[in-house]
Amino acid sequence: MILGTTKMANQEAAEIQISELDLLSSMFPYEEEFVITDQLALAELKHYVENESAEVPSSKVQFILNVKTEVPSASTVEFSMACALPFKYPTILPEITVRSSLLSRSQQILLNSDLKTYLMQNFSGEPCMLSAREWVKEHAAAYIDKDLSSFSMTASDATQSEVTMFTRLWIYSHHIYNKQKRKNIIDWAKELSLSGFCMPGKPGVVCVEGLQSSCEEFWSRIRRLTWKRILIRHREDVSLEGGGHAEIQKQRKFPTLEEKCFDAHGARGNHMDLGQLYHFLEEKGCADIFQMYFGVEGH
Repeated sequence: MILGTTKMANQEAAEIQISELDLLSSMFPYEEEFVITDQLALAELKHYVENESAEVPSSKVQFILNVKTEVPSASTVEFSMACALPFKYPTILPEITVRSSLLSRSQQILLNSDLKTYLMQNFSGEPCMLSAREWVKEHAAAYIDKDLSSFSMTASDATQSEVTMFTRLWIYSHHIYNKQKRKNIIDWAKELSLSGFCMPGKPGVVCVEGLQSSCEEFWSRIRRLTWKRILIRHREDVSLEGGGHAEIQKQRKFPTLEEKCFDAHGARGNHMDLGQLYHFLEEKGCADIFQMYFGVEGH
């Protein structure tokens, strides 16, 4: 019964997201005002609402809202709001980062922190994207001239107090054969200090873990390559209070990122032994992921 209730609540949240996105696209029809940057996530969300899929969408819908606003000198300034809607939004707040080339790092941190406070105080559990946009339109320009030398929290302090997020992405691909793609996966993970593993073949499985920003950079690079199908099957986020190197190392389940082949078979030697994959995941304390990938209990 609880499962049914959860499904209904999830369905309702997903429907609210879709109607809010429809409203935004009708109010801001031009790409320079509003653009959805993750069409796959939107398609997954719609698929879920139409009840064709019992599977909870794996990616957040991401989009950009651009806001033009007047500054006292009568010139126009543009602010860009990079937004992501977590699956449970609006019961939890959207993720919004406001940027402008005219903002210093500390002005940007303060602006985003104030926007978050405003949303937390006024919109618990309600759709709030339009209100967030309105707040940015009305208040953001004032931050450009803010002299933060007297502001007690310097940019470096603010960065310290921002909670560091550790992320683990479980990526599913229809297949991974291409040698260059396999090289990219290993090289990019190394460059971004990510650990995990890549299982080439059909299907292809990639797991990366490390700082959230690094995982997101990795995903944005990978998805730009040409794939028959690729998606984030599951995502784990852990907030680290200290955020130091030791804290991050403690969260890792894999020492580095390496390619794992489990007794390839099939006509092209492209099907891995999934039983061995299950045991490998079990050793790493990730056995539950197997079911998310393949829809069956491992053994």
